Amino acid sequence: MENPFPSRLEAKVKSFCAIPQLLAFLKDYIVFAEKDEELNKYILRQHQTGAVEATVSRALDPQRTRGLVWHTQGSGKTFTMIKAAERLFRSPAADKPTVLLMIDRNELEDQMLKNLAALGLSNLEHASSIARLNQLLRDDYRGIIVTMIHKFRDMPADLNTRSNIYVLIDEAHRTTGGDLGNFLMAGLPNATFLGFTGTPVDKTVYGLGTFKTFGCEDDQGYLHKYSIADSIEDGTTLPLYYQLAPNEMLVPHETLDKEFLSLAEAEGVADIEELNKILERAVNLKNFLKGKERIQKVAQFVAKHYRENVGPLGYKAFLVGVDREACAHYKHALDQFLPPEYSEVVYTGSNNDSRLLKEFHLDPKKERQIRKRFGKLDQQPKILIVTEKLLTGFDAPVLYAMYLDKPMRDHTLLQAIARVNRPYENEAQEMVKPHGFVLDFIGIFDKLEKALAFDSDEINAIVKDLKLLKVLFRNKMESRAPVYLGLIERNFNDQDVDTLIEHFRDPERRKAFFKEYKEVEMLYEIISPDAFLRPYIDDYRTLSAIYQVVRKAYTRTMMVDREFQAKTSHLVQQQVGSYGVGVLGEIVAINGNTIELIKNKSGGDGSKVINLVKSIEKLAEESSDDPYLIAMAKRARAVQEDFENRQTSTAEALAELLREVESNETRKRVQAEKSFDGLTYFVYRRLLDAKIQNAEAVSRKIRKAFTEFPNWQRSENAIRELRKQVTFAIFAETDNLDQVTAMVDELFTLLEKANRI
Repeated sequence: MENPFPSRLEAKVKSFCAIPQLLAFLKDYIVFAEKDEELNKYILRQHQTGAVEATVSRALDPQRTRGLVWHTQGSGKTFTMIKAAERLFRSPAADKPTVLLMIDRNELEDQMLKNLAALGLSNLEHASSIARLNQLLRDDYRGIIVTMIHKFRDMPADLNTRSNIYVLIDEAHRTTGGDLGNFLMAGLPNATFLGFTGTPVDKTVYGLGTFKTFGCEDDQGYLHKYSIADSIEDGTTLPLYYQLAPNEMLVPHETLDKEFLSLAEAEGVADIEELNKILERAVNLKNFLKGKERIQKVAQFVAKHYRENVGPLGYKAFLVGVDREACAHYKHALDQFLPPEYSEVVYTGSNNDSRLLKEFHLDPKKERQIRKRFGKLDQQPKILIVTEKLLTGFDAPVLYAMYLDKPMRDHTLLQAIARVNRPYENEAQEMVKPHGFVLDFIGIFDKLEKALAFDSDEINAIVKDLKLLKVLFRNKMESRAPVYLGLIERNFNDQDVDTLIEHFRDPERRKAFFKEYKEVEMLYEIISPDAFLRPYIDDYRTLSAIYQVVRKAYTRTMMVDREFQAKTSHLVQQQVGSYGVGVLGEIVAINGNTIELIKNKSGGDGSKVINLVKSIEKLAEESSDDPYLIAMAKRARAVQEDFENRQTSTAEALAELLREVESNETRKRVQAEKSFDGLTYFVYRRLLDAKIQNAEAVSRKIRKAFTEFPNWQRSENAIRELRKQVTFAIFAETDNLDQVTAMVDELFTLLEKANRI
């Protein structure tokens, strides 16, 4: 009976692929933007399009003038704002509006202007000064204005009283606090104010103020919400895990509490400059963090952790110092334990800086190069040492680990750790970033409820203890692994290997095992090295050997790829050779002795089937100009597919492959007798099978045609003419055009496949 309730996936596919929806994506939701001096195309995700629609709808609602959009860090909030601004500007219902885009950082302001210009908008102004902003509003400018919040300082009241002024405010949780917000709203009394934030609104007085300012017209406080949990579920961002550094490196609880966590002015801190001012007064805290002996210890620990835990995964890291001086000291210390090219310091310099700080000043071009290289997997540096710059707005998916040695809390902490939550996939390297990781040298995560003044549900979604991954690894090794480990009874002798080949004949069963193994492997890679793993090493090594056997038996690619992640690979190389599983996948020579060799060989028939198929495929690869061998490899693959799908028994599959070997030996004898090459014999054999007259003469004529067009594989004209001559050569001996066409198509299909091999 048909299910009357279609699956959620089916419903989503149908709604997403509805014609109006697809046309809207093509028309309204594609953005071209520059990143690292390269132009990229982005298609907005559904949470972004939903926010744009909600923003435009609220702006055009004559009854309501406020709205708050929370889209978590890394979910593309900037593009949402850009598209909302464009849609509002182009909307006939808005009646030639003024759209103000208010940004909180200089570098984001420049990026926003570039991205808006890429949309082809002509009515675009940059209000780079207070006077320029006031002039534009006083002169009733219609279009999009990009500016920064501090440009509203001392703005006259009632500067422009039009109602079709729409103010889109980035990082609304901090930008409109105090007098600046008052100037803005008094200067534009009838405007619509729409706040955007990348962090949840906190429970402090500042957070309540944000809700009061922007969320007052929505029951839940938000016009549109895309939470941390939502983005993790969608794969837009990754979960974060933390680990505390050893106790001797952590800040003493009393000092951290007294000089930072318990300070009223530190609650809800939303800006890193504000945070730095608070830390300047935390004398004992900073003295502890910057102690020479401690910096040496932390640098040594970071270097070891990076080499053993992060480097083998292939990813990169941030080391966050408490201030610029700490960053400079960390660079000197880190260079003692890692090659100097592994790390770079990035901070803003000043003419009044000390000699130590000036040592790491960067000109803008050099800084751009460092940032760009850091984003590339195969380029240095591997670690960036930062304190303020790059902790907001910087996006590098290869960034996996953050070594946090700066006290942070609330929005600043959330924005900083979100640098490591970007997804990353690299198919060529078989890399899929599992999550982001923070190693806490302060002790902030030991007092998470105090450090993050958000709802507990949000805190639980934000970051989890790495110990949970150990629990997950233990559960998988104790509940799921025994199912597979029980297949090995004789230390991987021939019978065990044949048991595995038989057990995993079913492709779906293999797929389930591969998925489970890869989950366990990734957990091992993340946790290792750790004493926790010791009781599981032997079983994990055996599980890896099972994976290696099954993969080697059934993988269809002839390429050498990354079979295991780095740490597992080392573990397997140490031990698996002693299991004696190397005979699987052993290539045997396909010749007159093959049949006797296979019959006398030890091991089960399943292993022989696998090895024969791989040997035939290897021979076809090495003789890729011989269509007979290409066709033979194709038939061998079909035999294995029938074997895997249990349409033939193991004995039947082996017998069929041995017949193929025997036929090939017969073919070689006839080919030698007639002085044919591989191509000529293949054509000759096909002509005989099709009962075409004068098969030998026709096949020689076809061989001659191929020599007349040596570049047929690279020239459309040559291949067209060659096909014509081959067709005519066969058609001269038969009037069955359909048969001739099928034979020519088969020949060229095999030759094209041979060319790809």
